[in-house]
Amino acid sequence: MKVLSVNAGSSSLKFQMYEMPEEKVLISGVFERIGIDAPFYTIKINGEKIRKEVELPNHKVAFEILVKELMDYKVVESLDEIKGIGHRVVQGGDYFNKTVVIDDEVIAKIDELSTLAPLHNPAAITGIKAAQAVVPNAVQTAVFDTAFHQTMDEVNYMYAVPYSWYTDYKMRRYGAHGTSHKYVALRMNEILGRMNTKLITCHIGNGGSVSAVVDGKCVNTSMGLTPNAGLIMGSRCGDIDATIIPYIMKKANLTAEEVDTALNKQSGLLGISGVSSDSRDVEDGINSGNERCLLAQKMYVRRVIDYIAKYYVEMGGADAIVFTAGVGENSKATRREIMDGLSVLGVVVDEENNNTRGEEIMVTTKESKIPCYVIPTDEEVMIARDTYAFIK
Repeated sequence: MKVLSVNAGSSSLKFQMYEMPEEKVLISGVFERIGIDAPFYTIKINGEKIRKEVELPNHKVAFEILVKELMDYKVVESLDEIKGIGHRVVQGGDYFNKTVVIDDEVIAKIDELSTLAPLHNPAAITGIKAAQAVVPNAVQTAVFDTAFHQTMDEVNYMYAVPYSWYTDYKMRRYGAHGTSHKYVALRMNEILGRMNTKLITCHIGNGGSVSAVVDGKCVNTSMGLTPNAGLIMGSRCGDIDATIIPYIMKKANLTAEEVDTALNKQSGLLGISGVSSDSRDVEDGINSGNERCLLAQKMYVRRVIDYIAKYYVEMGGADAIVFTAGVGENSKATRREIMDGLSVLGVVVDEENNNTRGEEIMVTTKESKIPCYVIPTDEEVMIARDTYAFIK
């Protein structure tokens, strides 16, 4: 059975098609710069990567081209072979604690929650409607980044603000990256050979979050009402003193929108280093003696350590710590610095194993009191699994 996993951005469309239940990837790719100048797309099939420049006025055209490529490369003989399309949706609020089949009511709820994810939810709706128009007979599902975190207790998801802000405006912690945290937690439990575990999962990339997972369920996570909470990220500030916002508005004569832009797009590694939001560029800056890059890295690592330590205490221990996403899977230096900072908990780095990128491996010694693993995330396969389950 063929299932398509889709992640629509405001000007992009990522996709991956699977043969299920084998979970064999048949084709993958991304359409970029949809609706703007110089659009193009790349596809990867049979180990070959192909780039094509083409007019992409909207997501519907991107889907039409995608379907044509599926036909041309004989991935499918007809549209009826595409039994399901799973869509990544960032914000599901407290409406959705699991994947759902999409109908008009679901789309309305996703649209209602756009104020909490203004860059992502409208794009998801655009992708959904485009898929419905081009492949009308496929089962369409919505897989929410926030769903995995809906198992949190109110003591962890509530903010200490006027209670009416929660009841009237749904102001609470929702988290993000839930599909990734769920995937690596499931895989970690497979490696450990049991489900009754206490895990700390670290999805650290340009965006980042840490989650505490007990017996396969999330009990706490670092992101909040929006993705700009918790860790220091590529261009997001993470946790700050809330009074900074009115203070800088008055001092610098900034509007609320300008401050929001600064905290989401001009802060984090970029804001401190002055060089880049990309951790690789920051590491290069450190190697060339840039003191601000060194400061940015130390702050970044410290915040991850803080959350790991917090969740270790909250859960009363940890059976494993997992690193995933761009930085977690590929930055040997960042992983080592985080694990060195956890030596008080008995974490001992395996330097040889940690000298790897992008592969599943234990990066601590057998003597380490808490094993630490790198597990490459696979959000697309989680979307395909959930969609396949509905069809089956």
